[in-house]
Amino acid sequence: MALNKKVEAILNNQINKEFWSAYFYLSMSNFLNANGMPGFANWMHVQFQEEISHALKLQYFVNERGGRVLLEPIAEVPTEWEGVLDIYQETLKHEETVTGLINDCVNVAMDERDHATVNFLQWFVDEQVEEEATVSEIIDQLKMFNCQGQGLYMMDKEFKARVFVDATKA
Repeated sequence: MALNKKVEAILNNQINKEFWSAYFYLSMSNFLNANGMPGFANWMHVQFQEEISHALKLQYFVNERGGRVLLEPIAEVPTEWEGVLDIYQETLKHEETVTGLINDCVNVAMDERDHATVNFLQWFVDEQVEEEATVSEIIDQLKMFNCQGQGLYMMDKEFKARVFVDATKA
């Protein structure tokens, strides 16, 4: 069965939002690198890689269902922040927005009785729960020591070890 046009349109929107998200996190990574926080920069670079993998997972699904992927220009992303706490607070806001977008995709798929797409999107629903929880925890930790001193150093060191694992392949 061919992909429903309303479902195809909202998935195309999500693909483009995922690519914008990747660019957003890459911008944050570069800001953090320029400000002497290579571990935090690495954490954001892994986020960049995850967002690319999310876009590709959606792209493969649309193609597999006989739809057409239409890429749009990537809108400008921010390049300056007040510091690491500001970055993670912006990250949480962004992930909450993405959760809403994923929910919109699920709602359209449900309205169109496209059970295959609803089932496919469950992975993204679960991913967003994890993303929001992880970023909230980081914000709490940053606030615990006021983004200063040994605590900031330890988090930066810990985040330097983070590696990209393509969870979309699981």
